[in-house]
Order: sequence, then structure tokens, then C-alpha cells
Amino acid sequence: MSANEAKGWYRNSATLKVLGIAVLALLLLIPASMVMNLVRERENEFNTVAIEIGQKWGFPQTMTGPIITIPYVVQYLDSDGKMRSTRHNAHFLPETLNISSNVNPELRYRGIYSVIVYSSKIKISGTFPKPDFSSWKIENGDILWNEAYIEFGVSDMRGIKNQAKISLNNIEYEVNPGCSKEIFETGISSLLLSTSNKIDFALNLDLNGSNQLYFTPIGKTTNVTCESNWNNPSFDGAFLPDKRDVNEKGFTASWSILHLNRSYPQQWTDSNYQVSESQFGVKLLLPVDHYQKSMRSAKYAIMFIGLTFLAFFFIEILNRKKIHPIQYLLVGAALCIFYTLLLSLSEHIGFLWAYILAAIAIISLISTYTYSILSNMRLVAITSGILVVLYLYLFTILQLQDYALLMGSVGLFVVLAIVMYISRKINWYGDQADNV
Repeated sequence: MSANEAKGWYRNSATLKVLGIAVLALLLLIPASMVMNLVRERENEFNTVAIEIGQKWGFPQTMTGPIITIPYVVQYLDSDGKMRSTRHNAHFLPETLNISSNVNPELRYRGIYSVIVYSSKIKISGTFPKPDFSSWKIENGDILWNEAYIEFGVSDMRGIKNQAKISLNNIEYEVNPGCSKEIFETGISSLLLSTSNKIDFALNLDLNGSNQLYFTPIGKTTNVTCESNWNNPSFDGAFLPDKRDVNEKGFTASWSILHLNRSYPQQWTDSNYQVSESQFGVKLLLPVDHYQKSMRSAKYAIMFIGLTFLAFFFIEILNRKKIHPIQYLLVGAALCIFYTLLLSLSEHIGFLWAYILAAIAIISLISTYTYSILSNMRLVAITSGILVVLYLYLFTILQLQDYALLMGSVGLFVVLAIVMYISRKINWYGDQADNV
């Protein structure tokens, strides 16, 4: 084979063309991965803003309690025959626990970012039985009744906005910051002056927080109701609500939980059990999580680049047109720019309009560039139609998250079938002049 023949074979070989396009597509994964890193950076910046606002307003809140804690001592003889004592805490959970909460959310802005915060009014009431140490065989003289206290867990104390008072058997007592730290890290407590009979308790708390409000079902029977004017909730945690109603005006939800539904008993000593595993509640979601959708769309970049290059390849082969690798590269760069446009626009106008505008801009750019290369309106229309179908297909996948795998599998099967049909008569060993 002469040098001219080799050069001609190199220029006209469909196989080499496919390999070259594949290499270009793989190279374009580099800017695609940079786009995904950019999405992560912007999302991290948003999370930083959310944390800063939460530090001033209140972090996501979890209410736990009340729990009665009563210290006691254990006497023992040491190795020298001397009497020693160690101090322990006994924890008692309520027989009934009723919680009602009204959540009033609002959006706080910093620059282009918005974060959801809320103010809530929480009413807690219920009944404790008389504390009983008999199952532990602890003598009454070893129990420090005068140091007994009742405590509530509040995950972020900065969110408390009223001078809370606890009612014990219809007598109000001041509460103070601080708790035993064996069950929860932060909270409020009050001395328990009488433990001779059952104890009825009530507490009203105005609590600020952000994003979510959780509760812990520590009662033998726990009933929780939550209502709000926010119409985009997500019920989460260890238990889903028994009843819920979500509409344009907001939501209401109620839970009824028994002690049999948890893994810890109604009373124990020291820190043998952790109650956090049973927490549940509601998250207040923003209507659109454009960072998550932008990240998901960027993951389809290789599919977009590959299918678009494939369309250009068949146009080149079947219509005997010449498209330079640099032109493929420029088209691929335009496809990558779509994701940066989508991300930047979605931060200002929402994901839907950002997607529409970015798709129109990129389809127009590639269509105009295709016309300047091929000078054929029919081929430009085919290219534009393929891009429109691809962007509509991607948008459908993003909306149907649960069916994304099914849609993707069916879509790839259809594409493969079309490619096999179109390429069935291509002479991969000959030059373009032999291809039909």
C-alpha cells in the first residue's frame, strides 16, 4: 500500500472514525466530571449557609422527654474490708405522653440561597406512675429522693424562646438548663419535690429550629400530633404517621406508638439504653432540590455526548459529509456547557425554567453550528430533532426518579436497535464511497 493509499484509508476508514470519536467522548468526561465537582461545591456552599443560619436561628430540633431521674447509692466492701459506695442514676419513663405541635415555617435568604426555618409551639403532657425500685432490690435508704429531678431533652437550646415552666400535679416550677447527659446531651430539668404518688406533668415550649422537627416516643403510650401550613413535608424517622393529610394549605399528621414498638424498657439504671434510635418526625422540604437534580442530570453526560456523536457519525457516513474531530470536540464542549448553564440558572429561576432555557440555548447553538458545517437544512433538522428528544428524555428520567433505571434501560435498548438497523449496510472494511 502506497503512502497516498494509506493516507486515504486513514481518512476514510469508518472503523478508525468510530475509534477516534470514542476517544473524544472519553476525553469529554473530564469536563463532565468537573461540572459534577462544581455542583458539589455549590451544594456545599448552600449547606454552609444553612448551618450559619441555623447557628443563629436554631438547628434541626429533637424533643425528648420528660424522664424522671433519681440518684441512688450502692454500698460494697472493697478489698481492704472498708465500706465503699458508688452513685448511680435510675431513669423512669412516663406512662402516657401526649405531644401536640404547631409548626410555622418561613424562608430566610442569604444572597441567592434560601433556607427553611420554623418557629413551633409544643405542648407536652402526660402521667408518671410512682417510681418503683423494688425490681432492682435497692433499699429505700439508699435512694436519694431529695435529689430527684425531671428532665427534657432539647437538641439545640438556642431555639427555646419562652420562659418555660413545668406543671407537676398542677403546681408550676421553674426549669433550668442542664440534664444528666446519660440519655441526651442538652436539655432542661427541674427538681422533683415529691415522688410519693403518680405525677401529672405539662410543659409548653416555644421552639425555633430549621428543616426538621423530631420527637422521641418514651411513653408507654405516646401520642403525637403535628400541624403546619407548609405543604411539602417528608415524614421520616423510625415511625411513619398513622394518619396524615397533606394539601395546598399545609399538613396534619398523628402518631400513636406503644412501648412494645421500641427496644428500651420503661425504666433502667445509668446509661444502659439509648433512646435516639426511635426518633421520628417531619422534615420541611423546599419545593425543588435543584442541586440534586443538576447532579443527576450531569451523570447522563456520557450518554448525551455518545449519542450526539453517534448521530453526527451516521450523518457523516450515510450522507458522505466530512466532519473534523475538532468539530466533534466543539459540539461535545457545547453539551458540557449545558450543565453549567443548568446549574447557574437554577439557582436563580428554579430547575424547570433553567432546564428549558439551557436546553433551548444548547440546541440552538449546535443546530446553527451544524448548518455552518453541513449547509443542509434536512440534516440540521434531523440533528435538532435528536437533541430535542434527548433533552425531553433526560427531563422525563429526572422527574420519574423511581423509574429512572427502567426508563434508562428501555431507552438504551431502543437506541441500540436503531443503531443496529442504520449500520446494517455499512462496509466497515471499505471507504465511505462503498458505504450505503
